[in-house]
Parts: sequence; structure tokens; C-alpha cells
Amino acid sequence: MAAVKTNAVRLLEAAGIPFELGEYEVDEEDLSGVHAAEMIGMPPEQVFKTLVARGDRNGIAVFCIPVAEELDLKRAAAVSGNKSLQMVHVRELLALTGYIRGGCSPVGMKKHYPTYVDETCILFDRIAVSAGRRGLQLLISPDDLCAFLGAQQVRLTVD
Repeated sequence: MAAVKTNAVRLLEAAGIPFELGEYEVDEEDLSGVHAAEMIGMPPEQVFKTLVARGDRNGIAVFCIPVAEELDLKRAAAVSGNKSLQMVHVRELLALTGYIRGGCSPVGMKKHYPTYVDETCILFDRIAVSAGRRGLQLLISPDDLCAFLGAQQVRLTVD
């Protein structure tokens, strides 16, 4: 497992932040986060997907929410200082972040974007986020992740 070196893994190692990797077989027919959660044996509320959106005022922002939840665009716009947000189209994702759909990590994007993590992350000692490729998850303390990313913990999901 130590042979897996995504950009996210390298950056966390260089910063001395403890994490584990959860690796699983990718099913191209089911790239959902709920499937990823099942494959690594964690409940979906503890596995966070990384969503990238473009605000009308402040440009690109990154949102991490539990995989079975839906991003509340109004709430996300408000916390990121925008009036409105639109999800970035999947074909733009690689150019903006360096990652592809199903393997987009909040760690190690091409540029540092403002990042927001759903406040439910504090309910867990560790959460999972993509490690930067399909079939690989970072298991990390939410406090360590947020501190490393400079991320705010806020309410992001639809009630």
C-alpha cells in the first residue's frame, strides 16, 4: 500500500499529518461515494465527497460533504461569499483540480481554492476523502484535514 503515491498522499506525508489509506476495486458502473463507503467498510456519513463549484463573485470553491447527502447550493453560496453557485462541469474538473470525477481529493489540487467541510465531520475521529484517484481513500482526522486545507467547518447539506 505504501507504493501508492498520489499528490495528496505526498503532501500529507511531507506535512507529517497522520492518515491511512483505504483501497478498493473500482466499479466503473458505480462511481458513487456510497459504493466507495461500502467498499472500505465505513458508514456513508463518515465518507466525504469533494464537490467543486463556481461562485458568481468569488470563483472556484471546494465543498466536502457526506457521500449520501446533497449540497445545499444556497447555503454553500452564502458561506463562500457568493450570491449563487453552479457545480463545475465534469469536463472542467481535471483542468481546474488535476483530478477526475470519482477521484477528486480536496488535498493537492492544482491551485488552492477556498474549502468548506460539512460540520458533521466533527462527529467522527476520522473521515474518508478521496486520496486523488479512483479506488483510494484517505482516512484522516477531520481536524487535521481542515487545518491542513485551511478549511471552514460549516453546515453545507440539504436538510
